[in-house]
Amino acid sequence: MPRKTDIQAKLQKLRRFFRENRRMPGYNEMLELFDYRSKNAVFQLLRKFEALGYVRRNRGRVALTATSGGGVRLLGAIQAGFPSPAEEELAGAMSLDEFLIQKPQSTFMLTVSGDSMIEAGIHPGDLVLVEKGGVPRNHDIVIAQVDDEWTLKYFIRDDSGVRLVPANRNYQPIVPQRSLLIGGVVKAVIRKYR
Repeated sequence: MPRKTDIQAKLQKLRRFFRENRRMPGYNEMLELFDYRSKNAVFQLLRKFEALGYVRRNRGRVALTATSGGGVRLLGAIQAGFPSPAEEELAGAMSLDEFLIQKPQSTFMLTVSGDSMIEAGIHPGDLVLVEKGGVPRNHDIVIAQVDDEWTLKYFIRDDSGVRLVPANRNYQPIVPQRSLLIGGVVKAVIRKYR
């Protein structure tokens, strides 16, 4: 009796490989990824993915579609200054994960509370996408534990040392007295309007 293929589980594996490696796997890698013994089985699975609209093939190359990658259609650009004639043009599909996240294994999100970063466009209720690891550069927005308290501030290092600076005139910069641990650098802010 032929075994049933769990398409969604296989698709999840393919998505995960793509996120982690920033490329599609080759046929030999798919053998291992899907625990198959023959390239024909891989070929048949790709045909199913293609029929369902999850992948497209072109000259032997396989690419995830927006449907499979959780992507959103990218229609072009919009003028933020003076109005201009807008013409809807499909410019491709973009996965927000692919656009925002460079290192999925070291990226996490936090919900912002407090208003100390509002002049940087970070408001209470926003989500910040944080990448841990690495050394922050001057003026990066960081998540830091200062003297046993966690905060979100600009990282400033100069001749006088390190300080964490808010983006709100009602708050003062923080100078670590006992300890400073950088938890990560903010890579994006996500705000939902409705």
